[in-house]
Amino acid sequence: MNPILLDIPEQFKTERLLLRIPQIDEGTLVNEAVIESFDFLDKWIWVKQIPSLDETEENIRRQRADFLLRDKLSFHMFDKASGTFIGTCNLVRIDWQVRRFEFFYWIRQSAAGNGYMSEAVSGMTQFAFEELEANRIEIRCDTKNSRSRRVAERCGYHLEATLLNNFIDGQAGDLRDECVYTKIRLKDGSFGYPTA
Repeated sequence: MNPILLDIPEQFKTERLLLRIPQIDEGTLVNEAVIESFDFLDKWIWVKQIPSLDETEENIRRQRADFLLRDKLSFHMFDKASGTFIGTCNLVRIDWQVRRFEFFYWIRQSAAGNGYMSEAVSGMTQFAFEELEANRIEIRCDTKNSRSRRVAERCGYHLEATLLNNFIDGQAGDLRDECVYTKIRLKDGSFGYPTA
């Protein structure tokens, strides 16, 4: 199976959100959100410096190319009521043979705390299981990132493992631990995690 030949919808909606692939010339929208959220992004994603507008636009165009090549599936999140860009929700580290996907997401700080990220992750989870025939989806995050952990837990993901000394903190260079939250396709066709 060649994933490039898969017909994957380029947008979908949840109750309050429109999620769609990045569009050319959205650099200004994204860059403003990055500037607003820099302290958070620097703490958990290790954005070493605020990217220039050109760097942000280049990244958006690479995300579009990755989507078409089916290497990474990036979606920009917009509030349906206001049209405001509020963050990204992406499927990365894709294994098309296994149909395994990993979430990567962030939300601008002015939109945090309103349930948008949980709504987006729930919607993307459904999208991955239904449209992409996912067999396994993971959410990985620093054990100290309580917000990201709460999103995974609210969305019904199971804490499958805590990987000790699994990566190096981009700020301090310290070894850090990582949580692996998981949902899988169960034998009965539903999605969750085996209880027995």
